[in-house]
Amino acid sequence: MSNPEKAYKNLGFLNSAAARTVRILCEYEEPKARFAAEGVENTIVMFGSARIRSLEESEATLSSAQAELANGTGSEEAVQTAEKRLKLSRFYEQTADLAQRLTEWSESRGKEKYYICSGGGPGIMEAANRGASQVPGAKSVGLGISLPFEAGVNEFTPEALAFEFHYFFMRKLWFLYLAKAVIICPGGFGTLDEFFETLTLIQTGKISRPLPLVLFGASYWTRVLNLDAMVEEGTISPGDPDLFLLTDSVDEAFEYVTRRLEAIERGEES
Repeated sequence: MSNPEKAYKNLGFLNSAAARTVRILCEYEEPKARFAAEGVENTIVMFGSARIRSLEESEATLSSAQAELANGTGSEEAVQTAEKRLKLSRFYEQTADLAQRLTEWSESRGKEKYYICSGGGPGIMEAANRGASQVPGAKSVGLGISLPFEAGVNEFTPEALAFEFHYFFMRKLWFLYLAKAVIICPGGFGTLDEFFETLTLIQTGKISRPLPLVLFGASYWTRVLNLDAMVEEGTISPGDPDLFLLTDSVDEAFEYVTRRLEAIERGEES
């Protein structure tokens, strides 16, 4: 008498097109179970570019590129790219600072906690988890995605809260499902996607709860976005840019997020 393999143990089936809905459900239920086990109910999500590195790393990269150019093994393009990365590194440092301050605030209150949540990768995502990790005993979340140019979740994310998604839409669900505030730092296509989807959900009432939203790095975003033109053309309403705070200040971003979260807790926003 044979013992046929159970369907839920059949990896060939589970990785097939026929089981796609099962895999999607797994990316809902498995994170849900882990969040419950770790007591994570509220997050402060921080989005941003994977390409922005720390000041220390950016300085080392530029120094190396300049040395290679001087000895004939490098290129002007590599130096120019390193110079751009060095200029952007201030956003890494500011993100880490803001994440640390928000985590310290959360840990010091003796109330329900707010966990920093990033995309789990390098760059701004690493800075967010790194900042949170500077607070003794604190945890943060890393919602990674399997991509050919990103190797796993950054080292500052605790193993119990490090995830790797296959489906972008399931990853984005978990970004916003637990989010009580969202901070958008300088980034590229992915960051713009996350920013505009969040804005759309707020604007259309699909997110009905108050959700403080910060567009951090005004010196960057005012060059990249022209929402005033959209207002002038009539494709968005005049009040839509008021759905978020645009700032270059860590202090202002920290004060805005914490003040609004405390007001929401008191029932002053609904």
